[in-house]
Amino acid sequence: MDCTKWIIILLLAMVSIPAAFAVGMHHDSPIGYWKAIDDATGQPNRIVQIWKTEDQILMGKVVKIFSNTNSEKSKFCTACTGNKHNQPLVGMVVMSGLKMHKNQWKMGQILDTDNGKIYHCALKLTEKGNKLNVKGYLGLPWFGRSQTWERVDLMSG
Repeated sequence: MDCTKWIIILLLAMVSIPAAFAVGMHHDSPIGYWKAIDDATGQPNRIVQIWKTEDQILMGKVVKIFSNTNSEKSKFCTACTGNKHNQPLVGMVVMSGLKMHKNQWKMGQILDTDNGKIYHCALKLTEKGNKLNVKGYLGLPWFGRSQTWERVDLMSG
Protein backbone atom coordinates (compact mmCIF):
# COMPACT_ATOMS: atom_id res chain seq x y z
CA MET A 1 0.00 0.00 0.00
CA ASP A 2 1.18 3.41 -0.73
CA CYS A 3 1.27 6.25 1.79
CA THR A 4 -1.99 7.84 0.63
CA LYS A 5 -4.00 4.70 1.34
CA TRP A 6 -2.54 4.47 4.86
CA ILE A 7 -3.41 8.08 5.55
CA ILE A 8 -7.01 7.53 4.37
CA ILE A 9 -7.35 4.39 6.51
CA LEU A 10 -5.93 6.21 9.53
CA LEU A 11 -8.29 9.18 9.05
CA LEU A 12 -11.32 6.89 8.69
CA ALA A 13 -10.34 5.04 11.86
CA MET A 14 -9.94 8.30 13.77
CA VAL A 15 -13.43 9.40 12.72
CA SER A 16 -15.25 6.09 13.19
CA ILE A 17 -13.76 4.86 16.49
CA PRO A 18 -15.09 7.73 18.67
CA ALA A 19 -18.50 7.40 16.99
CA ALA A 20 -18.59 3.68 17.77
CA PHE A 21 -17.80 4.34 21.42
CA ALA A 22 -20.48 7.03 21.63
CA VAL A 23 -23.16 4.67 20.34
CA GLY A 24 -22.38 1.99 22.92
CA MET A 25 -21.59 4.35 25.76
CA HIS A 26 -23.69 4.21 28.90
CA HIS A 27 -24.33 7.09 31.23
CA ASP A 28 -22.44 6.81 34.50
CA SER A 29 -23.73 10.02 36.05
CA PRO A 30 -27.18 11.26 37.02
CA ILE A 31 -26.34 14.68 35.57
CA GLY A 32 -28.88 15.48 32.89
CA TYR A 33 -32.63 15.61 32.37
CA TRP A 34 -35.07 13.14 33.90
CA LYS A 35 -38.75 12.48 33.32
CA ALA A 36 -40.53 11.89 36.63
CA ILE A 37 -43.62 9.69 36.58
CA ASP A 38 -46.73 10.37 38.69
CA ASP A 39 -47.34 7.52 41.17
CA ALA A 40 -51.12 7.70 40.87
CA THR A 41 -51.54 8.01 37.09
CA GLY A 42 -48.35 6.43 35.76
CA GLN A 43 -48.02 9.43 33.44
CA PRO A 44 -45.05 11.82 33.23
CA ASN A 45 -45.58 14.84 35.46
CA ARG A 46 -42.34 16.81 35.16
CA ILE A 47 -38.81 16.97 33.84
CA VAL A 48 -36.09 17.56 36.41
CA GLN A 49 -32.61 18.80 35.52
CA ILE A 50 -29.87 17.41 37.74
CA TRP A 51 -26.50 19.14 37.89
CA LYS A 52 -23.36 19.05 40.03
CA THR A 53 -22.10 22.06 41.96
CA GLU A 54 -18.46 23.07 42.30
CA ASP A 55 -18.51 21.24 45.67
CA GLN A 56 -19.48 17.96 43.89
CA ILE A 57 -23.02 18.10 45.29
CA LEU A 58 -26.01 17.14 43.15
CA MET A 59 -28.97 19.49 42.83
CA GLY A 60 -32.18 19.17 40.85
CA LYS A 61 -34.77 21.63 39.59
CA VAL A 62 -38.01 21.35 37.68
CA VAL A 63 -37.59 22.56 34.10
CA LYS A 64 -40.92 21.41 32.66
CA ILE A 65 -44.28 20.28 34.00
CA PHE A 66 -46.81 18.11 32.23
CA SER A 67 -50.35 18.89 33.22
CA ASN A 68 -53.54 17.17 32.16
CA THR A 69 -55.50 20.14 33.40
CA ASN A 70 -55.20 23.85 32.82
CA SER A 71 -55.43 24.43 36.56
CA GLU A 72 -53.15 27.16 37.85
CA LYS A 73 -52.83 25.12 41.05
CA SER A 74 -50.89 22.42 39.16
CA LYS A 75 -48.30 25.03 38.14
CA PHE A 76 -47.54 26.31 41.65
CA CYS A 77 -46.42 24.69 44.88
CA THR A 78 -49.52 25.42 46.92
CA ALA A 79 -48.66 22.74 49.51
CA CYS A 80 -45.16 24.12 50.12
CA THR A 81 -44.34 26.24 53.14
CA GLY A 82 -41.88 29.07 53.66
CA ASN A 83 -40.34 30.82 50.67
CA LYS A 84 -41.56 28.13 48.23
CA HIS A 85 -45.24 28.55 49.10
CA ASN A 86 -47.27 29.38 45.96
CA GLN A 87 -44.08 29.67 43.89
CA PRO A 88 -43.97 28.36 40.30
CA LEU A 89 -42.85 24.74 39.98
CA VAL A 90 -40.82 25.44 36.85
CA GLY A 91 -37.44 26.65 38.04
CA MET A 92 -37.95 25.38 41.60
CA VAL A 93 -35.05 23.47 43.19
CA VAL A 94 -36.61 20.26 44.50
CA MET A 95 -33.47 18.21 45.17
CA SER A 96 -30.32 19.21 47.01
CA GLY A 97 -27.32 18.07 49.01
CA LEU A 98 -26.68 14.70 47.36
CA LYS A 99 -23.13 13.36 47.76
CA MET A 100 -21.49 10.33 46.12
CA HIS A 101 -20.96 7.40 48.48
CA LYS A 102 -20.25 3.81 47.32
CA ASN A 103 -21.71 4.04 43.81
CA GLN A 104 -24.82 5.87 45.01
CA TRP A 105 -25.78 9.48 45.66
CA LYS A 106 -26.96 9.90 49.28
CA MET A 107 -27.56 12.26 52.18
CA GLY A 108 -29.63 14.70 50.16
CA GLN A 109 -33.12 16.11 50.38
CA ILE A 110 -36.07 16.03 48.02
CA LEU A 111 -39.22 18.12 48.09
CA ASP A 112 -42.54 16.45 47.35
CA THR A 113 -44.40 19.36 45.77
CA ASP A 114 -47.72 17.50 46.08
CA ASN A 115 -47.68 17.61 49.89
CA GLY A 116 -44.96 20.19 50.60
CA LYS A 117 -42.90 17.74 52.68
CA ILE A 118 -39.12 17.41 52.51
CA TYR A 119 -37.65 13.92 52.66
CA HIS A 120 -34.15 12.45 52.83
CA CYS A 121 -33.10 11.35 49.37
CA ALA A 122 -30.85 8.81 47.67
CA LEU A 123 -30.27 8.21 43.95
CA LYS A 124 -28.98 5.18 42.10
CA LEU A 125 -28.53 4.72 38.36
CA THR A 126 -29.97 1.58 36.76
CA GLU A 127 -30.29 0.14 33.25
CA LYS A 128 -26.91 1.44 32.08
CA GLY A 129 -27.69 4.96 33.29
CA ASN A 130 -30.98 5.31 31.44
CA LYS A 131 -33.11 5.03 34.58
CA LEU A 132 -32.70 6.63 37.98
CA ASN A 133 -34.03 5.13 41.18
CA VAL A 134 -35.08 8.08 43.36
CA LYS A 135 -35.75 7.13 46.98
CA GLY A 136 -37.40 9.52 49.41
CA TYR A 137 -37.61 8.55 53.06
CA LEU A 138 -37.96 9.71 56.65
CA GLY A 139 -35.55 8.22 59.17
CA LEU A 140 -34.09 5.02 57.71
CA PRO A 141 -33.82 4.44 53.94
CA TRP A 142 -35.57 1.06 54.24
CA PHE A 143 -38.80 2.87 55.08
CA GLY A 144 -39.53 5.09 52.17
CA ARG A 145 -40.87 5.34 48.68
CA SER A 146 -39.00 4.92 45.40
CA GLN A 147 -39.73 6.21 41.94
CA THR A 148 -38.01 5.33 38.70
CA TRP A 149 -37.22 8.31 36.51
CA GLU A 150 -36.32 8.01 32.84
CA ARG A 151 -33.43 9.88 31.22
CA VAL A 152 -34.55 12.22 28.45
CA ASP A 153 -32.62 14.10 25.81
CA LEU A 154 -34.06 17.59 25.55
CA MET A 155 -31.75 18.38 22.65
CA SER A 156 -33.43 15.85 20.34
CA GLY A 157 -36.90 17.20 20.64
